[in-house]
Amino acid sequence: MIKINKIKKRNGLIVNFNPEKITVAIFKAAKSVGGHDMTRAEAIGKEVLKALKSETKLGEIISVEHIQDLVEKILVKGGHYKTAKAFIIYRYERSKTREKTKEILNGHIDTLKVSHNALQVLERRYLLKDPITGKLLETPSDLFRRVANNIAEAEKKYSTKTEEKEIAEEFYKMLSNLEFLPNSPCLMNAGTSIQQLSACFVLPMGDSMEEIFETLKNTALVHKSGGGTGFSFSRLRSKNSGVRTTQGVASGPISFMTVYNSATEIIKQGGKRRGANMGILRVDHPDIIDFITCKEHNDTLNNFNISVGITEDFMKAVENNDYYELIEPHTQKVISRTLARQVFDLIVVMAWKNGEPGIIFLDRINKDNPTPNVGKIESTNPCGEQPLLPYESCNLGSINLSKFVKEDGSDFDWNKLRKTTRLAIKFMDNVIDMNKFPLQQITDMVRANRKLGLGIMGFADALFELKIGYGSEKGIVMAEKVMKFIRDKGREMSIELGKTRGLFTNFEGSLLDKENRQQRNSTITTIAPTGTLSMIAHCSGGCEPVFALAYVKNVMDNTELTYVHEYLKEMLKERNLYTPELMKKIIEQGSLQHIDEIPKNIKEIFVTAHDITPKDHIKMQAAFQKYTDNAVSKTVNFPSEASIDDIDKVYKLAYKLNCKGVTVYRDGSRGMQIMSVGNKVNEGIKRDVDKLATELKEKILNNGNKQKERKGKITLSKKTGKKDQCPECGTKMQFKEGCASCPKCGFSFCNSA
Repeated sequence: MIKINKIKKRNGLIVNFNPEKITVAIFKAAKSVGGHDMTRAEAIGKEVLKALKSETKLGEIISVEHIQDLVEKILVKGGHYKTAKAFIIYRYERSKTREKTKEILNGHIDTLKVSHNALQVLERRYLLKDPITGKLLETPSDLFRRVANNIAEAEKKYSTKTEEKEIAEEFYKMLSNLEFLPNSPCLMNAGTSIQQLSACFVLPMGDSMEEIFETLKNTALVHKSGGGTGFSFSRLRSKNSGVRTTQGVASGPISFMTVYNSATEIIKQGGKRRGANMGILRVDHPDIIDFITCKEHNDTLNNFNISVGITEDFMKAVENNDYYELIEPHTQKVISRTLARQVFDLIVVMAWKNGEPGIIFLDRINKDNPTPNVGKIESTNPCGEQPLLPYESCNLGSINLSKFVKEDGSDFDWNKLRKTTRLAIKFMDNVIDMNKFPLQQITDMVRANRKLGLGIMGFADALFELKIGYGSEKGIVMAEKVMKFIRDKGREMSIELGKTRGLFTNFEGSLLDKENRQQRNSTITTIAPTGTLSMIAHCSGGCEPVFALAYVKNVMDNTELTYVHEYLKEMLKERNLYTPELMKKIIEQGSLQHIDEIPKNIKEIFVTAHDITPKDHIKMQAAFQKYTDNAVSKTVNFPSEASIDDIDKVYKLAYKLNCKGVTVYRDGSRGMQIMSVGNKVNEGIKRDVDKLATELKEKILNNGNKQKERKGKITLSKKTGKKDQCPECGTKMQFKEGCASCPKCGFSFCNSA
C-alpha cells in the first residue's frame, strides 16, 4: 500500500497529512447527533485511511475534498446515516464560511479558521489597508505573522539570529491558534510606522492651568496612537474656591472633565476607534457630590468612565454611620464634614440609574503598589483594572482558557498552559522593548518599572467544557486555581528573564526587593475586559460569565452581530433536545433557567450573567483578585428589576472580600448598551429613584453647609470643660477655648464673643 505523507488543501497549499484529523472529524459529527463512541470513530477512521491508501497512486497528492468525499461514502455504506448527514452539513457550512471569508477579504485566501463575526471585526479594525484605495493588504494570517515577527525583533538584544526566528515562529503559532492575544494597539500597530503597542496610560493632573492643558495635549497624543487614558482630578481645587493669581474663583474638576471629553470626541484613534478615559475623584474632595451625579443624564461625558476613589477612613465611617472630612486639595484644610452613609447611598443610587460611578479602593491599590519608592497611585486605566503611576503604561495580553481544556473535558491541560504562560510573558516583555511611546516621560517610566498585565479570556467557555457552573463553589475554586497557576508560572518566567536580561530599574526599594523576588517585571497579572479580542478569539470575555446564550451585540457604529453559544448547541444535540423551536426560545430569553424543556443539570452548567446572584459575581471577582498583581475588571450584571439594595450589598461585599474596585450595570438602565436581551425598564421605579437621588443630594449639600465652620456670638460658657448643647441638634458637647464640633451632627463653630 502507498504511504500518504502530504495532502493538498483548498487554497493549493501542500501540507503534512495527519490521519488523526479524520477520526476527530468523524467523532465530532457523531457527537453532534448524540454519539459518544470514540472507538467506533477510530475504527471508521482506519477504514477511511485503508481506502485512501488503496486508491492513491505512487507520487499522487490527494486533496482534502477527496478525503471528505470518502468519509461521507464510508459513513453511508456503514449505515451511519445521522453521522453522515451531520458531516455533510458541516462541510456545507464550512464552504459557506469560506465564501464569506473570501468576500470579506476581497478574494484573499486565508488558512486560519476564524469565525465570520471575527473576520468582520478584523477587517474593520485590525487588518492593514492601502491608505489610498482602502483595499486590504493582509489576511488574519498575515496580521499574526506581522505581529510575531515584529515582537521577536526584541530578541536581537538577547538571542542569536536563529533563536530569533524560532521565537518568532513560536509567537506566530500562539497568536494564530488564538491561545493568546495582546491588547488591540499591539495587533494594530506592531510592524507599522506607528509602533505604539500599549492600550492604557495614566497621565498626571496638576492644579495649574498650564499643567491641565499640557496634560490635555499629551492626552491627544496618546489617543492618536491608539491608547486610552486615566486621570485623577483630585488635585484640582474645588469649584468656587479662590485663585490667587487671577483674584477669581476656580471652576472645579467637572468643568475640566468636560473639556477633556470634548477633545476626546474630536480625536479618532489612528482612524480606528475613539479614545476612552477614566476620571477618578477622591471621596474626600469638596466637589464629590457633583462628581457622583455628573453622568446622571446619559448624554454627558460619554467618553469617560468615572469612579469614586474610596478611602479606608470613608468606608469605616460608612460602617459606623459617622461623619468624614472633606478636604480642599490646594490648602489641605478641612472645609466641612458630612455623613459618609449618605454619600455612599448617593453613589449606589446613581449606579442603579446608569451603572456609574464605579468605586476604586485607593488605599488597597497603594498597599499593593510595587514601587511606592517611585510614587503614589492615584488613578487607573479606562476600565479600572490597571492601577498606574503618572506617566506609566502597561501592556496587556490575555490567555484564551477555552483552548486549554483537555479533549475529554476532564481538566485543563496544565502543561500546555504552563508553556503558553511562559511564552506570553516573554512576548509581553519584548513588547516593552519594541514599543514606541508617544512621550519620553512614558518611555522612561515604563522601562523603569516594566509592568506586565497578563490576564485571561474564555473562562466561562472553559467552565462549560468542564461542565462546571460559573459562580458555583467548584467554579470559584477553579478560578483561584487557574489564576494562581498563571501568576506563579508568569513570575517564574519573569525571574528567569531577570537573570538573563536584568531586573527592572526601580527594583531597589520596591516591594519585590523587600520580598527578595528578583523579577524583570514589577507586576505580572491583570484581568482586563477583552472586548474585541474575545470576538477575534471567538470566546467569552475576560473573567466574565457569558452575557447570554443567544443575543445580538451592537459593535462598531451599530453593526449588529448575532451570537448563539456553540457549546450549548452541541450539548443539546448530544441529548437530542435541539430543535428550531427551542433555539427560538433561547434567543428570546437569553437564558435557560425558565425553559421547561431544558434538564436541571444543563441549566446548572449553562448560566448567564443574569442567572448568577450578585454575591456570586463578587465572590468570583475576589477569587481572581486573590492571585492578580494589579486589579480585575469585572462587571456585576443585574436584571432591570434589581433593587437599589442589591447594588448596595454588592459594593459592601466587594469591600469586605478585598476587591480593588467594583463596577455594576443594571440591564436597560441606559438607552444604548453594547449587549441586549430585551428587558424592559419600569418607568415608575425610575421616577421614584430620580426623586430619591435629588433628595439625597439636597440632604448631603444642606448637611455639608451646616458642617462648615461658623463664627458668631453664641451664649455659651467659655470655661474649659463646661458641657453645653449643640445649637443645631441639642446634643451635649464639650467646649475648649470657646470652640466645638458636635460629635453627632458634626456642626462646627467658634464663639467669637
